[in-house]
Amino acid sequence: MSGFFGSVLKNDCVADVFYGTDYHSHLGTKRAGMAFHCSEKGFQRAIHSLEDGYFRNKFENDIAGFKGNCGIGVISDSEAQPILVTSHLGRFAVATVSKIVNIDELEEQFMQMRRTFSETSQGSVNPTELVAMLIAEGEDFVAGIENVFKRIKGSCSMMILTENGIIAARDKLGRTPIIVGKKENGYGLTFETCAFPNLGYEVEKYLGPGEIVSVTADGCEQLRKPSEKMQICSFLWVYYGYPPSFYEGINVDESRYRCGAALAKDDNAKADFVAGIPDSGVGHAMGYSNEKRIPLKRPYSKYTPTWPRSFMPQNQNMRDLVAKMKLIPNNSILKGNSGVFLDDSIVRGTQLKDNVTDLHAAGISEVHVRIACPPLTYPCEFLNFSRSRSNFDLATYKAVAQLENKTEEEMIGYDMSEYSDSNSPKHQAMVEQICKNLNLTTLKFQKLEDLVEAIGLPKEKLCTHCWDGSSHF
Repeated sequence: MSGFFGSVLKNDCVADVFYGTDYHSHLGTKRAGMAFHCSEKGFQRAIHSLEDGYFRNKFENDIAGFKGNCGIGVISDSEAQPILVTSHLGRFAVATVSKIVNIDELEEQFMQMRRTFSETSQGSVNPTELVAMLIAEGEDFVAGIENVFKRIKGSCSMMILTENGIIAARDKLGRTPIIVGKKENGYGLTFETCAFPNLGYEVEKYLGPGEIVSVTADGCEQLRKPSEKMQICSFLWVYYGYPPSFYEGINVDESRYRCGAALAKDDNAKADFVAGIPDSGVGHAMGYSNEKRIPLKRPYSKYTPTWPRSFMPQNQNMRDLVAKMKLIPNNSILKGNSGVFLDDSIVRGTQLKDNVTDLHAAGISEVHVRIACPPLTYPCEFLNFSRSRSNFDLATYKAVAQLENKTEEEMIGYDMSEYSDSNSPKHQAMVEQICKNLNLTTLKFQKLEDLVEAIGLPKEKLCTHCWDGSSHF
């Protein structure tokens, strides 16, 4: 995932973009950048790696030299952005939150046209540069954005910084959000609404799927009406979103409370305490604890000053080290007691397995794990939720392979539909196998219908592909 923030003010906007982008640090992993425009200096841009530091300390020296009344910032999974280009549309900078599944196909098409790419990303073309090239094929910005919507498979929301302000376009199916905020001297645009309050913005408008707006310090003009069909990523509420944020007017943490309560209502586990696996499991655990009236305790403390999020490193050994070192167990709470542990999801299961080993070493008597979403039986095709390099990395695929006595090669393209059905005996067998693999006392996953209800949107407006394979390009 990635996150971005933009601002257009009647006075200088550099501080707002700097702090607003920083509020997206929980979404990005490797690169960050900002771009500004003012009449005196024109376009200014800086990009830094975040692999050896944090956003604020990387850009503290840059902001002293930046100037502008409009600007954008982005924290990205991998590629360097914003991209600054010159085209027949004029000079502009673009930042994206995207996953382009058919990027190789589009690259080949441009190669056949004898076009060139100047940026790279992990040995391939830079996805945001590709988006900029697709935009520049249009007669105007709206036509260029619609060209992006038409040509790419996956998802793409974008902010385009021009000499006149910002043009923002939400993904054609609304898989990722863009929200417009307003304050006395102008407007802001954000992925996470938690970036607004401390900067003085109030939510003005949630862009609809495929909606395009032009934002200046004086107002927000609609350039393309939203489409009716929406499939916003459910994981925004389950995992990605920061607790105070809202998507489609629905608060992240309130949704997590409802998730935890739904798990509690369908559970007969007896335990001495309830705990959330930090950070995203905490809200789910609060809902569970309140519903079951079992004390909420903190058997783990997360050491955040120096250890990053565990999904950031691509190397599995480093991921394992980060996951282990950042959580410190409290033996006083654990020894001789039983606990219900809430987490957002199980992807590979590696981190959870290590946590359970530590829990048993600390003397816990029972480990009951409750997961806020159904088992991940389909890889994400639309966002970068799972960094797994193959389906077999998923805990569900490993369990099914054990049950079916199949090799990794034999699991390629395997039909997981029966295992996705929570009413199927195969589903229950898979859950029991995962439970055994992770050395848990009991394991339960959220039912899809309960998750949908906890979020509060109709299922047809949510992307639930990784649980039921229901979404398509």
